[in-house]
Amino acid sequence: MFRFAHPELLYLLLVIPLLIVFYIVMVNKKKKAIAEFGNPELLKPLMPLVSFKRGAWKFVMILIALMFVIIGVAGPQFGSKLQQVKKQGVELMVVLDVSNSMLAQDIKPNRLEKAKMAISRMVEKLSDDKVGMIVFAGDAYVQLPITTDYSSAKLFLSNINTDIVPVQGTAIGAAIDLAAKSFTPETETSKAIIVITDGENHQDDAVAAARVAHEKGITIHTIGMGLEQGAPIPEKGNPGQFMKDGSGNVVVSKLDEQTLQEIAKAGEGMYVRASNTDVGLSRLLDEVGKMEKSILEEKVYTDYAEKYQYFILIGLFFIFVEFMILGRRNKRLMKINIFKREGK
Repeated sequence: MFRFAHPELLYLLLVIPLLIVFYIVMVNKKKKAIAEFGNPELLKPLMPLVSFKRGAWKFVMILIALMFVIIGVAGPQFGSKLQQVKKQGVELMVVLDVSNSMLAQDIKPNRLEKAKMAISRMVEKLSDDKVGMIVFAGDAYVQLPITTDYSSAKLFLSNINTDIVPVQGTAIGAAIDLAAKSFTPETETSKAIIVITDGENHQDDAVAAARVAHEKGITIHTIGMGLEQGAPIPEKGNPGQFMKDGSGNVVVSKLDEQTLQEIAKAGEGMYVRASNTDVGLSRLLDEVGKMEKSILEEKVYTDYAEKYQYFILIGLFFIFVEFMILGRRNKRLMKINIFKREGK
């Protein structure tokens, strides 16, 4: 098991592309300044010690060193001790809609991001329960297998976007089926599924899927993401533009409360409509907390070994290499010709 003690520091890696842009701009400025004096090819003999290639290599070495130092500072850790742990809790699968309609902004900043923020807060409140995640659009995929590793849960959650499922659509039934199969097999643990979607299902019978899951002892709750009036769906890569249908009309995505209420009823769970102030996960978590707790067994890493020193050392090595590369050609070394034969 691998993790970072301070994963937020990895955002510092975003500095690297900015430095690359800055370097390219500065090199171009320098070349233009030289070109003002005349043809660069004709000026080369007048500047025998100037080398743009050496500067580029030095810059690359600095970037590599910076990358390893940032990774080292973020605190990479490897699991060193695996232990069987017994806890009392329930198993919870979060089923999240990632179709394009979840980009609608009737709930700010948009339906998907609001749902992700609420899930993150929910994970922070969990203690001994297992959690897993399913993402779905036109098809459903396991994003996070059922686990008590809440750090991994938040990491996997942060990577969710509307491009993670290649097929567009809203296959709620397929997502419920997959979630029902993703719990720990052959256990009597209390199980619950929370479906977070705008409810616009055009592909399968989600209510029937919920009924089948409930027959297996699984409770199904639903959260409706969206407001009654709905909102247009932004076009990716075209700020201010919205998706249109075949007739050229702007597509407005509206919350289908009736479907979500029927799913919750079939799964003997609760339906909650999200708003800009409250998604409703805290209320559903209270319902989950009322379920009978069972003993959960799982192998987890209880100790982690710090490995930051290796990344720091590699970074220092590249700094040393950068130091050894001279910014200008060495006049003495230029006079050495190892291929010159004696006597000639």
